Amino acid sequence: MLDLIGALLMGATLVAELAILIGLAAIRPGARLAAYVIAAVWVSIVFGIAAVGGFAPGATGPFPPPVLAFLVLMISGIVAWSIWPSFRDAFLRLPLAALVGINAFRIGGACFLILHNQGRLAAPFSTSAGWGDIITGIAAIPVAAMAASKGKLPRWLLTSWNAFGALDLIAAIALGALSAPGTPFHIFRDAPGTLAMATIPWVGVPALHVPLFLMTHLAIAVRIRMTNRGQAITQQDFRARRAA
Repeated sequence: MLDLIGALLMGATLVAELAILIGLAAIRPGARLAAYVIAAVWVSIVFGIAAVGGFAPGATGPFPPPVLAFLVLMISGIVAWSIWPSFRDAFLRLPLAALVGINAFRIGGACFLILHNQGRLAAPFSTSAGWGDIITGIAAIPVAAMAASKGKLPRWLLTSWNAFGALDLIAAIALGALSAPGTPFHIFRDAPGTLAMATIPWVGVPALHVPLFLMTHLAIAVRIRMTNRGQAITQQDFRARRAA
């Protein structure tokens, strides 16, 4: 039952995330369509591989397969950010409230705690990722509301929230890799490790959701850096700075 609920939740949140990131991006219609197609292809590849057991321990040698999928998408995003100015600008021009608010979906990290209680995920990964996502997701709601209603929010508040949310994701990936059975990195050996994260629908977390959330944190961090110290961060000020 939890897998079915997780699949429905995963699918709904992924559609919403892509609709926000791609739908609100300042890009041409052709580029928008291409982005949706690329996203659909990657989703199909991930779940297709998972359906035939391609993310099982040992499937990619000593490296945890879900972490490898995360790295493929994350590195692709960073490369595109570095060499493709229009890609970077599309992310940076997204409404600040959208960049923050999309992280509210991370409240779904409660599923990690439920999987832990069912004996399907081991600590420390399950508890760290679960509670970290819940805290980040809940905190994202008022922060995004401040950005949407007032158009600005204190630099220190956004910086603190953004740092916590990014570190939560980095810690989750690290702990997931160190808890994966069948690899040389298997330090946390409590059964069953992170085996559930190699199955449908949970493989979608490291292979799809985590890279998208990390990209939003990257965009927010750049936005923060582009403002003067102590200055409130506004969408209008950012646009003016980019145009200068």
